[in-house]
Amino acid sequence: MEVYFNDMNLAEKNTRLIKEKAYELGFQFIGIAKAERMDEEARRLEEWLNQGRHGKMQYMENHFEKRIDPCKLVEGAKTVVSLLYNYHNDQVQNDPEAPKISQYAYGKDYHFVLKHKLKELLAYIREIIGDIQGRCFVDSAPVLERDWAKRSGNGWIGKNTLLIHPRAGSYFFLAELIIDLELEVDGPMKDYCGRCTRCIDACPTKAISPEGYFMDGSKCISYLTIELKDQIPESFSGKMDNWMFGCDICQEVCPWNRFAKRHNEPMFQPHPDLLKMENREWTELTKDVFNEIFRKSAVKRTKYEGLKRNIQFLSEKKI
Repeated sequence: MEVYFNDMNLAEKNTRLIKEKAYELGFQFIGIAKAERMDEEARRLEEWLNQGRHGKMQYMENHFEKRIDPCKLVEGAKTVVSLLYNYHNDQVQNDPEAPKISQYAYGKDYHFVLKHKLKELLAYIREIIGDIQGRCFVDSAPVLERDWAKRSGNGWIGKNTLLIHPRAGSYFFLAELIIDLELEVDGPMKDYCGRCTRCIDACPTKAISPEGYFMDGSKCISYLTIELKDQIPESFSGKMDNWMFGCDICQEVCPWNRFAKRHNEPMFQPHPDLLKMENREWTELTKDVFNEIFRKSAVKRTKYEGLKRNIQFLSEKKI
């Protein structure tokens, strides 16, 4: 029994040290979950894929077992550390007629910013605890990030299918460490969406099911402007709400985002010219300007040709 308590005390101590370091690195919320196969989530993912709700994101069909079992990603995994990093920026584009960009893409690509911080956290864990095996993940591997965030108590998955924290809303990047170190786990929290349907009612493409909690990815404006490489279907004419990259509608209308606070990450600040550009300048966007404005931005994912396609579709389909 004495060994049992000593082990528990060690897990508690290590958990505290890891969370303290993560907060020091700028993460706002850190939750811990046991690394195990996600059977319930696997059934939901399989149903979603079978219904074709992923559109042309064929990569979602790959590595199914890795998505639902962290031990397939890190041998001997015991713990998933889920971390949230705030990106909320209440600044808006000066020209109300200009095509809109999701605020998560205002600054430097979050993949690089967060991956650097995660690597620093993992190095710290190895330095103070020992030869820990683990990997860092930031939206770039087959990991069900929102589900792990939910399991670890970092929020609940709302009717808009985004993670929501009751004290801070949903403007967060999600990141994970999967490690072979046993830590104290946190339990999931209650769902506080209640009878609210604002996100469902506000979605112009009806991507969210009438009951909520289910997203038809093939109808989501973020999918249409980022993931879809073909021409945007004519059926979405007049329904894009002038979004050229991503979409924030279901977050803007969410009552929980009244608690969202502006981030303090310098690397997420927009290029000085980004918010000043007028509608005409976007319509006449050149490749040189694109490369300058979005030099280190997540917008690079669409490439210049993709963003021009989106802008042209919006200018032609305005009603």
